[in-house]
Amino acid sequence: MSTPVLSLSGLHKSYGALKVTDGVSLDVMPGELHAIIGPNGAGKTTLIGEITGEVALDAGTISFCGEDITRLPIHQRALRGLTRSFQITQVLPGFTALENVATAAQAHDGSSFHFFRRASSESHLNRVAMDALAQVGLAPRAGMVAASLSHGEKRQLEIAMALVSSPKILLLDEPMAGMGREETEGMVEVLMALKGRYPMVLVEHDMHAVFRLADRISVLVYGRVIASGTPEAVRADPAVREAYLGEEDFA
Repeated sequence: MSTPVLSLSGLHKSYGALKVTDGVSLDVMPGELHAIIGPNGAGKTTLIGEITGEVALDAGTISFCGEDITRLPIHQRALRGLTRSFQITQVLPGFTALENVATAAQAHDGSSFHFFRRASSESHLNRVAMDALAQVGLAPRAGMVAASLSHGEKRQLEIAMALVSSPKILLLDEPMAGMGREETEGMVEVLMALKGRYPMVLVEHDMHAVFRLADRISVLVYGRVIASGTPEAVRADPAVREAYLGEEDFA
């Protein structure tokens, strides 16, 4: 049986009397897209912060690629291949799409960093950046300034920037937030293309997208995992329907 890429065991985090994560345990397997869903305030973004090291645990352990990283700082986790995208896009608006991704590649590489020269002047960084842009469907937009990209394209650009960091897992925090139906469909296609190549943890409110993409789903309510399993099992779970999904069909 495969060893989990990421294993969370008994994660607890409280702020005073408020329990934000309450004994969360789950595994992410190689090549798996594992979605985490739940109502607002369920603790989903806090959980992502715990995985990346931005939020300190009160109790519990985190194992990544067989190593206990519970007490490692953020940068050490990132160097090991824990790569996160955020709810709010974080791109350089005055740089082109290519320059944004090349700069991200340069920051990861470190050895060729120049404060006064844009990364896009270095040909090997351009090649890496163009490959990442192609993976997310943005190669035709390589020369466009990021500020002129649509909201959905900026989210795709952020994923391209994540890909050049040689991720061993992608942590995606609401990548479809603020998107219309057409842009959401574009992001679903991007994630479908990446699925299987990278393990992914997806936090997302768009249930139609989640049920199309996920191999497994964990449902977080009031900081606790109330169900975890295949999309079919989660969809049919009475406790999940009562707490979150209602009667809508997400087939």
